[in-house]
Amino acid sequence: MEFKWQVETIGQSAKQFLAQQGVSHRMFSQINHSNGQILVNNVAVAPATKLAVGDALTLIVPAEPADPNVPVSHEPLAIVSEDPNFLVVSKPAGLTVVPGPSNRTDTLVNRVKGHLVAEQEVNLVPHVITRLDRDTSGLVLLAKHRLANSWMNQELADHTLVKRYLAFVGGRLDQDHAMIDAPLRRADDGFNQIVADDGKPAQTEYWVKQRTASFTLVEVLLHTGRTHQIRAHFESIGHPLLGDALYGGDQQLITRQALHAFHLDYPDPVTHQHQTFEQPLPDDMQHLLS
Repeated sequence: MEFKWQVETIGQSAKQFLAQQGVSHRMFSQINHSNGQILVNNVAVAPATKLAVGDALTLIVPAEPADPNVPVSHEPLAIVSEDPNFLVVSKPAGLTVVPGPSNRTDTLVNRVKGHLVAEQEVNLVPHVITRLDRDTSGLVLLAKHRLANSWMNQELADHTLVKRYLAFVGGRLDQDHAMIDAPLRRADDGFNQIVADDGKPAQTEYWVKQRTASFTLVEVLLHTGRTHQIRAHFESIGHPLLGDALYGGDQQLITRQALHAFHLDYPDPVTHQHQTFEQPLPDDMQHLLS
């Protein structure tokens, strides 16, 4: 793939200029190891080459061939949006995102690979940007090539990529708006996360959307991205998510954690236009409101 820019400032090297375009140090290493090229005015140059105003810089990123260890799946894939760089899909509850020991043949990544193969794409390695737990539903953003992955990882670091969730938690939350600020780490004797002084910093902000006698619907914004953060944080304040067996949630109304990634927005790193996507509650969570 080729990516082109026009140089508008003086005194920068090609590497410095590309770093400002979101090409990370790791990305440079990948390009070097896969015969990528930097062209200035259609001539191959070294990364340290100084640029002049008006130069046309082209970055050639080699295609990523398919990983033979990741099988293709042609099971349904709910595509919300697609362009040459990114893919936004709606993941159902129960579908694992990436292949693992328990499922290597039909995960979200297998299905996306099947889609890319069917579309005869040259890059066949899906890069998951916003991963969800198996039993969490909602929007997932994937990069279709490694430079797009580099761009979005930088947006995650800069907090310009925003994800919002809807969750049903047990009991009535008294505060309409609050921040749960408590460090998390993995429990010594299980897969669950616990609040602990020696954990990693974690902040979860929430707004109450609706209350009933037995549960509360909240909108959630993560300020950090720890494993099971929403689930562990609400359990820590005595309000585990409905259906969340791992964290002690009530399973009478729903049999999976009642958590849905409903909102995603980010500035497109190519067009610089703001992208916003929303996905309604799935039937099993919508049923709780009725």
